[in-house]
Amino acid sequence: MSEKMWGGRFHEAAAASLEEYTQSESYDRRLYREDIAGSKAHATMLGACGVITPDEAAQLVRGLDQVLAEIEAGAFEWKRELEDVHMNIERRLTEIVGPVGGKLHTARSRNDQVALDFRLHVSARLDAWRGGLARLVGVLADRAEEHKDTLLPGCTHMQAAQPVSLAQHLLAYAQMFKRDHERLDDCLKRVRVSPLGAAALAGTTYPIDPAQVAAGVGFPATFANSMDAVSDRDFALEALFDASVVMMHLSRLCEEIILWANPNFGYVKLPDAYSTGSSIMPQKKNPDVCELMRGKTGRVYGALTTLLTIMKGLPMTYDRDMQEDKEPFFDADKTVSASVSIMADMLKVLEFLPGNMRRALDRGFLNATELADYLAAKGLPFREAHHATGEAVALAEQKGVRLEDLSLDELRGFSDLIEKDVYAVLEPEAAVRRRALAGGTGPGPVAAQLSALWAWLGTLA
Repeated sequence: MSEKMWGGRFHEAAAASLEEYTQSESYDRRLYREDIAGSKAHATMLGACGVITPDEAAQLVRGLDQVLAEIEAGAFEWKRELEDVHMNIERRLTEIVGPVGGKLHTARSRNDQVALDFRLHVSARLDAWRGGLARLVGVLADRAEEHKDTLLPGCTHMQAAQPVSLAQHLLAYAQMFKRDHERLDDCLKRVRVSPLGAAALAGTTYPIDPAQVAAGVGFPATFANSMDAVSDRDFALEALFDASVVMMHLSRLCEEIILWANPNFGYVKLPDAYSTGSSIMPQKKNPDVCELMRGKTGRVYGALTTLLTIMKGLPMTYDRDMQEDKEPFFDADKTVSASVSIMADMLKVLEFLPGNMRRALDRGFLNATELADYLAAKGLPFREAHHATGEAVALAEQKGVRLEDLSLDELRGFSDLIEKDVYAVLEPEAAVRRRALAGGTGPGPVAAQLSALWAWLGTLA
């Protein structure tokens, strides 16, 4: 007799190479909690609908609880020849409760079963990502509160452009990770849809209640189309896209920390706990954590590309190709979860060096826009003001001095609208204060951003 649950049709054992090639038990066993939760909800529903007796349903639930206890105690024997997590659990359940164990699979298929398991797993992991992102946003907000008065060069094209507050810079990343959290919120609406009841592809003839199963596992919705229910992996694709965006945002932040830690910038001092040394150069403190995180972004992009490629040519409904959907997600989950957590931990102890940031404001004529705006405010068309300021910058550059080091007579040589009050305008602190529009780098807008972020974080508690 075949050891396979589906083996009645077959007269020959599977080739040894096929056993190893097709098994998924080695990695999908991590879905055991979800598989047991879905099976308990299914068994309870079968009993409530009269498909099996209430006593049989109770036996199945008790047996599944025992299987769960054995797995978590490390006493469960996983068998590769049983192919996957579902068959391993069902076989052990039948050993515990006897023939009634064979009734658990009534009115379902592995197709809708695995779809539910995977949805439950993705749902749980997205919740974990949301928690990590909220913590990261909180850390960024904390550090921004500390550095509302710290100024540094803001850049475009990686060239010094205008003075900004460090708080504004950190809050830009807080906004990125807040959007990531919101994307996950939206994604969960499509993840939390129960496919149980779709069976193999066409639905089932048994008088079951899919909504009861959905409620039993905490999902608010059930499938609309049985064929779509077993073939849909959009929820995993969307989750992997969201993961890719999270990693892209982390990678951008890593890039800046790497640059800022370079002595040529000197804006931050890397914590020893999040750095490594060189095997040959004793003075080195390398930003390896940031570099690895930047590199690991490619793993998550790869997971998304893998699943897109798996799905792109599949006809309706379930195809065995879809067994390959889980490992990419598992790998991406490991990367995202660790990266978000480590970034939050590192940012908490990262030492910012305000003095070096302030000194950097003296290089690159970051106050040139202030002079142009000053002239425009006095009635000079902005393009003419821009031209006059450019000439002033050229003179300062030629003399090797800052724009504010030019004498009033030298500045007036470019426009007679310039008065002594120009020097106050050219101060970096003044440039930041003047950006008072909502969302800008001025003290008022930064305080408003922080207030809004704290309020949003409060809604998540």
